[in-house]
Order: sequence, then structure tokens, then C-alpha cells
Amino acid sequence: MRARLRPLLHLAGALLLLAGHAPAQAAAPLEELALQAAQPVDGMAAGNLSGLARCADGRFWAVSDREDAQLYRLQPADGHWQATAEAFAAPPPPPSALPWGLRMGNRLLTPLRGGALDFEGLSCDGAGNRYLLSESQLAVLQLPAFGAPHWLPLPPELLRQARARGLLLHFNALLEGLAVQPDGQRLWLAAERESRGLLAVQRGGERWRCANGGCVLLAQAGRAPRPLDGPGSAAQPLDFAALSWHAERLYSLERLQHRICRRDPHSGAVERCWSFAAAALTPERRYDTPYGVAEALWLDESAAWIGLDNGDQANAGGERRPLILQLQAPAGGWSGRREHPIRRAGPWRARLEQTSF
Repeated sequence: MRARLRPLLHLAGALLLLAGHAPAQAAAPLEELALQAAQPVDGMAAGNLSGLARCADGRFWAVSDREDAQLYRLQPADGHWQATAEAFAAPPPPPSALPWGLRMGNRLLTPLRGGALDFEGLSCDGAGNRYLLSESQLAVLQLPAFGAPHWLPLPPELLRQARARGLLLHFNALLEGLAVQPDGQRLWLAAERESRGLLAVQRGGERWRCANGGCVLLAQAGRAPRPLDGPGSAAQPLDFAALSWHAERLYSLERLQHRICRRDPHSGAVERCWSFAAAALTPERRYDTPYGVAEALWLDESAAWIGLDNGDQANAGGERRPLILQLQAPAGGWSGRREHPIRRAGPWRARLEQTSF
């Protein structure tokens, strides 16, 4: 029996060897989203647009990571957005469970940068409550439609589980995105980079707890080149910059790769991505920075709005105000399937070195 099987085993081994040396196919390019408008924001004195949302009343709101006591209502004007400040008084944040080194780094940076709470995300629920994500405190502030602002009592195991999976380990690379289910019963948080990840908590009465299976949906390390980088350029860490919820799906803004991805809200698994590189990286809209500047995302069935946090730096066209890019939704809608599925990754994709753990 062994003698008769030996030729078949040799053949199988040869086929596997050939498969291992078969030429890799290139990945199909992502569909580019068409630009509808690119308009500056007037009235944000400190700039640094770091969060964007459209609430149930149809109004757009924005937040700056340099200001702890106000957010901005945005209204379309003649060729720009006009920002009007709305003040609020945040109570003292809950005690931080971050390690001493990260807490001290945030405290030392505040006088230089401004914005001790470092708001990096903004979302709304269907009742008109607004939610602000503080990166420095790893906390979520609710601005209720009626009543005083208060911090949500997030579960202490959120940080423990995240750090055990390699998330929230580095200064200035903590939480960067927030999405809220319309009924206000579930929150998603994005860990920015090194490693990047998606976290979820859900409400049970007056308490918040980790979603079924734990707080961490996805933890992912890896690196990738920027869209305009040439061959041999150094790859940068993968990141998440913002989150948005639409039609039972989670959408991530991925700043480095200039793309929006639809993700499964229960696992964080990517389902489909679209590129906005062509719209954001025209010669006049480029910024002299090694990193992307896309920081805020909101989308509906018709379009996606991306806010650029340019840090008061002018782009190549001389515009120093924050910009909001309005991108048309894909022809098949955000829930549509790709007509030509992505093929196996080619050699350049290997540079991603992605690892989920």
C-alpha cells in the first residue's frame, strides 16, 4: 500500500511546490469615491477638526481636540461651512487607569498643545444625545439633549482587555474614533495605531459592560505604504482615525491608506473598502506631513463627509482652515457588493505584514 501511495505523495508534493512559486496576482484597485465638494470651515478658532457628526435633527456638529469646553454647529454657507460655538461644562473626568507614563505624557503635552481632554471623536444617537471621546482620559462624555453633561461609566475591563491584546500601549496612539448605535445601547471605539483595533461596549440598565465575547472585537498590527509613496518607501503603521454607524454596519476611516471600509459590527471584520485618495491628494490639497490628516467621518445613504485636521498648517493651495470633503456614495450604495472580487494579494500587499491576534 505504501509503495502504491508513494508516487501520489510525490505528485502532491510537487504540486504544492509549484503552487508556492506561482506568480502572485495583484490586488484589484479600490473603487475611488467621487468628490462632490471640498469646503473650508470658518469660525473654528483653534482649527484641528477632530470629530464630525450629523444628529437626528439634521444638523452637522464638529469638535476640536484643542478645546475642552465647546463644540461647533456647522451650517453650509457660500462656498464654506460656518461654525458656531456651543459651550458646555464637562465635569471632572473619572480616575484614569492608564499607566503612570502615559498619564504624565498627556499632562505634560497639554500646556503646549491645549485641550487637556483631547476630544478625538463625536457621535449622536437617535434621541439627540451627543457623545465626545476623550483620548487622554480614555473616556466618553455624553452631552444629553436635556440635562447636564456626564461621563459614561465604562467598564474597567475595557482597558485591561485592550492592553492584553496589544492595544492602547503608546502615548498619543490611544482611542481615536467613536460610533454610537441609534438607540444608544452600544458604543464602538477605535484604537488608533501600534496596534490598531476595534472595541465595543453595550449598555445594561445604568451600567456599561463589554459586548458578548469581550470588549475587543479586533486587534491588528501591520504597516503599509501611503498611496503616493514610491517603491522602496518606508511603510507606516496601519491606523483607524474615525468610526461611523450606518444601516446596521460600522464604517472605519483609515487615514494612512486614504480609505473608508465597511466592517461587521460584531467582529470588526472588513467587508469592503473604498478609496478617497484621488479626492484628498490632488496637488493643491496636499499637506507637507508624513501622515494623513483625515480625522473625522460621517456618512449616510447619499454621501460621506470627511473632516481634515490640518493642525493650522496650510496645504499646497494655501488654505489654512480645516476642510470637509463631501464624497458621493458608490453607485451600488454602501451596502452593495463589489462586482469583481479582490484577487489574492501580490508582492506589494505583503508589505502590509498584517497580523490579527
